[in-house]
Amino acid sequence: MVQPGDHVRITTKNSKEEGILMPSSSEKIVLLKLVNGYNMGFERADIDRIDLIVKGDAPSHVVSHHAVHGTLSARSDLPTIAILHTGGTIASKVDYRTGGVATQFTPDDLVGLFPELKDIANVESELIAQMWSDDLRFSHFKLIAHKIEEHIRRGVKGIIIGMGTDNLTVGAAALSFIVESSPVPIVFVGAQRSSDRGSSDAAMNLICAAEFITKTDFGGVAICMHAHENDDRCVLLPATKTYKLHTSRRDAFKPVNTEPYAHVDYATREICFLRPDYPRRADRLVIKPAMEDRVGLLKIHINMFPEQFEFFKGYKGLIIEGTGLGQTPGQVPNDLCLIHKEIYPALRRVIESGCVVVMTSQCIYGGVNMNVYDKGRDLLGLGIIPGHDMLANTALVKLSWLLGNYNPADVKKLIGENLRGEISEQHMYQP
Repeated sequence: MVQPGDHVRITTKNSKEEGILMPSSSEKIVLLKLVNGYNMGFERADIDRIDLIVKGDAPSHVVSHHAVHGTLSARSDLPTIAILHTGGTIASKVDYRTGGVATQFTPDDLVGLFPELKDIANVESELIAQMWSDDLRFSHFKLIAHKIEEHIRRGVKGIIIGMGTDNLTVGAAALSFIVESSPVPIVFVGAQRSSDRGSSDAAMNLICAAEFITKTDFGGVAICMHAHENDDRCVLLPATKTYKLHTSRRDAFKPVNTEPYAHVDYATREICFLRPDYPRRADRLVIKPAMEDRVGLLKIHINMFPEQFEFFKGYKGLIIEGTGLGQTPGQVPNDLCLIHKEIYPALRRVIESGCVVVMTSQCIYGGVNMNVYDKGRDLLGLGIIPGHDMLANTALVKLSWLLGNYNPADVKKLIGENLRGEISEQHMYQP
């Protein structure tokens, strides 16, 4: 009888495939790791026969079905870190029924898949919420902050937060504002490819994050992802200045207008800091988890209508992702633009309703300067606040956090101040 770990040949009506038999989370699915490193799933009902080629060793980890919280057996010579999960590709595997990716691994499954972690730190794991990152709401950041507080009070020396990559940078930026000071590092980690794929970046990202946590005096919020497509090193990125620039490349995450904090060499586990101005560990944890829910983001595009702006009347805050140096339509250069004369009045009504409106740019690099063109000066006259070089989503969570914790006058002042490295004095262009 064949067992997980055996080298086998699977025969179906349409094909024959050879590889290593892998543990499966479903009795109806047979999972095979091919020679090229990728996994292939077969519905058991479609298999004609499975032939043993070479008897192998059973994998040390079998996928479980129930555990959502746990701690690996502790070693007294190692620090303890917490891995908090919110789902996403890092906590996913291929759903061979649909051919897509589903969030099926529990936290303890994920830790079990990467046994190297046990030589770096004792690991606590907890599932905070099982979802894709596009399901995130401001209220989730408050939940994550309280979970961080719980684990730090229990004495962990660092925290890894697993999150879907599509909005990982937004989550990291939000927590960088919520956590005003921390005695431990808080590192966001994701994966561009699911954890059961041979080309997955999950293991390297997790292991490098754990090494960084246990070997440095870093004390803020950062992001740890692949530095290159090759499996050579990871990069530690500033939470408020990072953008996902590619849908699927493993090195999709890049710093904008600034430098990374550090590199972690995967082979040697050596850590090289690239800048001296990284946040150090504080004496105590200070969190301000309140966030204002009625804050929106509007991307400027051609062929806009005034009602698109007036929709935000009554909101507490609005980030405009403007064109170039910070513009919106609003002038009437010819008769085909007559409707634009209604846009500035619509924006004025939004601001008069008590909404704090901040301008950012659609451009990835550089920042807004609303004094260059008359359109920008028009918008300044309406009361729109320049957002400097803040990324639009960073400005979104910053404004929500400010409105949740400060009075409106202070919000208008603090939105333009550099609180967590979100505003750069010099703009570094690294295409």
